[in-house]
Amino acid sequence: MTSLFKSEEGKKEILALYHEKLNELQIPFESQVISTSFGETHLLITGDPSNPPLLLVHGSNACAPIALECYPALRKKYRVYAVDVIAQPTKSAETRVSMKDDSYGKWMNELIEKLHLNNLILAGFSLGGLIILKTLMYDEQRIKEAFIASPAYIVNGNPLVAFFNVFLPMRRYMRSKKIKFVEKFLSALFTDRDPFAVKFLSVVFLQFSMDFTPVPTISKTDAKRITTPITIVGAEKDIIFPGKKMIKRAQHIFPSLKQTILLENSKHVQNSTDNKVLEGLILKTE
Repeated sequence: MTSLFKSEEGKKEILALYHEKLNELQIPFESQVISTSFGETHLLITGDPSNPPLLLVHGSNACAPIALECYPALRKKYRVYAVDVIAQPTKSAETRVSMKDDSYGKWMNELIEKLHLNNLILAGFSLGGLIILKTLMYDEQRIKEAFIASPAYIVNGNPLVAFFNVFLPMRRYMRSKKIKFVEKFLSALFTDRDPFAVKFLSVVFLQFSMDFTPVPTISKTDAKRITTPITIVGAEKDIIFPGKKMIKRAQHIFPSLKQTILLENSKHVQNSTDNKVLEGLILKTE
């Protein structure tokens, strides 16, 4: 299988930044690798082993340490399993799967079963939201509740807006290697500037083969099959998955929708203040 990392040096550089972020967190953790039919999956595990389990799923072009940084208080109440998503710039297998079929759901359920997790809370952002919804569609018996922020798979934004503000700056950076284009990309998606994101993505864009396939949306039929309580946090200024449009469709298609919140001043990637909204909702779960 051809590596998704474009070179060994590039892989080393990306994983060095992975460990830089992990070290910045200054938290006790365990590292575990689980074998699945999609290859080996790496997880960072933190929190008291006697706490109830929570599986945390990061978004595209990110990694488990970034997810842990976004929701730092979860480990005080939960045993947090932060997964490195496959086919992302992480320590997991480079097996690329389709967003259109049930592969993500099968992968996650294999992981959950092998970790012997039950009565599990799922929490995720962006692509992590799509993965969580796929998990529920595949088999939701072990899942207690799901919390998703700016999730993919419910609605999509205007493709022209996304092209000029997201895809084009990325491509221009990949050609020119000028950081100003990474900054433009981040300005369109991030509520607040994130210096680590500038550093991490400037390497990922050059050294990792990203998936540019269009993001599908869940059908009304599939959404109605889900019975697990779902909380959705949308962002009003999200040009990728617009919050108002998302919440309106979610209220129409998910019979198990428990709660929706619209972050009025947030772009796709929430800042630390807005991350506390989702974190607070999870911490209130009985």
